[in-house]
Amino acid sequence: MTLNKFLLIISFFTISEQVVHAQEGNWEIGLMGGGAGYMGDLNQNNPLQISGLSGGLYAKRNFNQYLGVRLNYTYGQIQAKDSESNNAQFRDRNLSFNTSLNEISALVDFNFFNFKLGGGTRQFTPYLFTGAGFVAFKPKFKYDGETYRLDRLATEGQEEGYKNAVLTIPYGVGLRYNYKDTWSVFTELGYRTPLTDYIDDVSGRYPGLERHVVVGNPSINLSDPSIGQIGVPGTQRGDFRKRDTYLFVSVGISFTFVSSKCYSF
Repeated sequence: MTLNKFLLIISFFTISEQVVHAQEGNWEIGLMGGGAGYMGDLNQNNPLQISGLSGGLYAKRNFNQYLGVRLNYTYGQIQAKDSESNNAQFRDRNLSFNTSLNEISALVDFNFFNFKLGGGTRQFTPYLFTGAGFVAFKPKFKYDGETYRLDRLATEGQEEGYKNAVLTIPYGVGLRYNYKDTWSVFTELGYRTPLTDYIDDVSGRYPGLERHVVVGNPSINLSDPSIGQIGVPGTQRGDFRKRDTYLFVSVGISFTFVSSKCYSF
């Protein structure tokens, strides 16, 4: 069994078990917006670097004051440029990309406190979340007024390219506050580990010279845009990590349709 299938099965049974055992519940809808960031071959050390905007919405089932499951959609934009790095070697390498992120995920939320809108008494609670989903990405490069889809160009000489829609694993923390009846505000920081190292179109080694991708007029070498063409064929083009990471940091507002019945335990 592949890792993708295993994670999907675990997520399905986790959510199903909570639905079966829940005695009562209420529904919640929410909107959120904020920033998006990325950590990978072009940003190896800063896990809080924000490079674009994000926005999203969700529908959620709260089973009690502690536990809820939501279906989440989030859109984001991320980018990175070696030319803006503090590292001289990165500036010489001169890689860059930008991409949109379209993510659909099923998340399990766990409140630390006895939250009011789940049937409890506390107006404020921190919470954790995790789950599984899918993300679609399309790394691009803009040059001389033209936009190039890097995932279609095999910049590392790949024979079969790579998938640009993959399983992703979200996890993070948040704070929620019920400020007026059924209305709440929240903020959350969530990281995602997609099962790919090509969010930024960089993963493996520099290809042989015959496989370099050269475009534009005047031309630019997208396989090795380095200053002085330092990318020796067969040497490492990115870092040695097997996965890229992206993040969403958001603030939002939600409305809860509270049931008139009490929860059973």
